[in-house]
Amino acid sequence: MDLHFGDSKPTDDERAAVDALLGPPESSWEGADRSDADLRWARGGREARDRRDLLLPGLHAINDRVGWISDGALDYLCRRLTVPPAEAYGVATFYAMFSVKPRPATVLHVCTDLACAAAGAPELCSGIEERLGPGSGVAVERSPCLGLCERAPAALAIRAGDPVRTAVSAPATVEEAVLAASAPDSAPEEPPAALAVPQAGQDGLMLLPRVGVVDPASLDDYRAHGGYTALRRAFELGPAGVIREVTDSGLAGRGGAAFPTGRKWQATASQPDHPHYLVCNADESEPGTFKDRVLMEGDPYALVEAMTIAGYATGAHKGYLYLRGEYPRSLHRLEHAIAQARARGLLGDDVLGQGHAFDIEIRRGAGAYICGEETALFNSIEGYRGEPRSKPPFPVEKGLFGKPTVENNVETLVNVLPILTMGAPAYAAIGTGRSTGPKLFCVSGSVERPGVYELPFGATLGDLLTLAGVRDGLRAVLLGGAAGGFVRADELDIPLTFEGTREAGTTLGSGVVMAFDDSVPLPRLLLRIAEFFRDESCGQCVPCRVGTVRQEEALHRIVERTGTDAAGDIALLREVGRAMRDASICGLGQTAWNAVESAIDRLGAYE
Repeated sequence: MDLHFGDSKPTDDERAAVDALLGPPESSWEGADRSDADLRWARGGREARDRRDLLLPGLHAINDRVGWISDGALDYLCRRLTVPPAEAYGVATFYAMFSVKPRPATVLHVCTDLACAAAGAPELCSGIEERLGPGSGVAVERSPCLGLCERAPAALAIRAGDPVRTAVSAPATVEEAVLAASAPDSAPEEPPAALAVPQAGQDGLMLLPRVGVVDPASLDDYRAHGGYTALRRAFELGPAGVIREVTDSGLAGRGGAAFPTGRKWQATASQPDHPHYLVCNADESEPGTFKDRVLMEGDPYALVEAMTIAGYATGAHKGYLYLRGEYPRSLHRLEHAIAQARARGLLGDDVLGQGHAFDIEIRRGAGAYICGEETALFNSIEGYRGEPRSKPPFPVEKGLFGKPTVENNVETLVNVLPILTMGAPAYAAIGTGRSTGPKLFCVSGSVERPGVYELPFGATLGDLLTLAGVRDGLRAVLLGGAAGGFVRADELDIPLTFEGTREAGTTLGSGVVMAFDDSVPLPRLLLRIAEFFRDESCGQCVPCRVGTVRQEEALHRIVERTGTDAAGDIALLREVGRAMRDASICGLGQTAWNAVESAIDRLGAYE
């Protein structure tokens, strides 16, 4: 790749895609036709550099319109934003959903991750590739988790154009996946989000009461079912009162780290540097996780309201919602909800007439698991490679754009609504002393009723699997996803709390509960986990960049029974795993060995 601007020119479609986002260029310095005035002075450089954060949306615009990003299109986007082409190339190649090489306008992403692999994804991929054949005009790509684990195996078809068209096939068959790719508009409509919630409509739900009950497109329906009661309560309490309620509730982050939410909000609100920012992490990419998708599809206004409350409490007037690129329906639902809230005075310069300004902007991810790490997410929004930053400084001091930033995931934010409507003491009385409130669990695999379940903290793993209808022949349960750990079928009395799983030598993580019966080949499953981490490592630090490769190589040798014997490779795995856990910059490398280690020690995977 040439490090400088080249001679390649954008096509009319590529130019139109960029101009639709950025507006027409004002001078030849930005790619317009040359004029005499441009020979005398340069214009727009400083302003263009201030728009570096539009690099990722610009790449999306080109990829959506054409299906891939050519040298000419990248060169034009770089001129518009005054971004060095080498840096933009590094960003474009960082994300799995972009391509800098020619490919068909239609791409069919077929999930090959844990739940889908257990449900026959390898055979599905082979059948699709055989059916379509070369020259079909469809690129078939084996994809990490698509967040459709309750309907495994899953496929997502994306057809570039104006507008871009998408179609989901799940549970996918060869015929349905081919139809989705060949004619996205003719594919069967995706089922409602309520089908992913077996408890939909039940009394007593705190986080899922409206999913399957209200029309997710209707703001009036949302308000008729208690919507915006919490925001009005927040304005009565004031910012300090809201933070006090959240702190007293004991709410801990639901993304896996379990950091106290009130402390994070207070630390951000107290920073003298301004502006403050709010970031909602909706990039749930952990294999087996799909709860945030269900919330956004089934109750999008709840997230908009919760973000508004968080912004009010922490002094943030701008919120960024970083959404998985693989969630097209969530994108449409949230775009509509934000537009409706803005039109009705629930977002904007004067929210509910209370004098507080707050608005939300959606930023789409493009297929990078590492961007679930908060500082990698900040880099992604700012237009850089999504690589984690070293800490300190922490995000509450210097986060997005170097300003104080509070970051929470979707489930954490939605928990704020019942805290304010029922009060902190009542919320804290639910669950256990150290794990308060309700928790969403994503159940998939060898169960009769996969989906998102809401239970109070303290219920056991057995209670949850009984609700989901675990099948005979249960061999193991994976808690926390690929970054979590396995437990045996005789350990179902583990309490589903942060402290309970920790004492049992495993982790609750983001709430993944994936059941596997005797029909699932465990060594192949572990190899898929290793492949996932090797592929998703950003490569910034040596322990993770090298360790994930060595882990995959050792597991390949064990599965294929070539090279050294299993005992020698297991010893190597332990050594590599310790190095990654102790020395990696972020949680990806620190947890990449967890599932493999638990399978060896608790399940005797290679005995």
